[in-house]
Amino acid sequence: MQQETRPLLLQHRCSSAAGEALLQLPLTAAERQICRGLRRCSGGQEVLLQLPRGEPLAPGQLLGAVENMPLAVVVAADEPLLVVCSNDPMALLQAAYHLGNRHVALELQVDQLRLLADPVLEHLLGHRGLQVAHLQAPFLPESGAYGASHSHP
Repeated sequence: MQQETRPLLLQHRCSSAAGEALLQLPLTAAERQICRGLRRCSGGQEVLLQLPRGEPLAPGQLLGAVENMPLAVVVAADEPLLVVCSNDPMALLQAAYHLGNRHVALELQVDQLRLLADPVLEHLLGHRGLQVAHLQAPFLPESGAYGASHSHP
């Protein structure tokens, strides 16, 4: 008879690691917004997140069962993305504007936009004359004007 293992409870955000081997916790951009629930680490270990609500998790964030005793590190998981490019910078800016009006999460780079794969948006962007490619990679979208990175006076 196989013994059932309980998930590791992670309740604290930690500020530094003590040089120990940490569990890798791959999370998608959407999963990094939710600080509660059952997740699975890269090695198969289940963890139960019960973190205080508020700021989303960020890649590199250390998590532990006890304050300042990290056990896991958040890693941005690979996701199916669209990479949008153009030789015309204005066309890329216009695409960002139109996607923003649709409240599409975007990762902005100097010469490209990245967004979660979506066949409707892929068609729209291709129809606008932009080059659209598929990529499996971590997605690091902008937090938005009122996201956690916004500084208040």
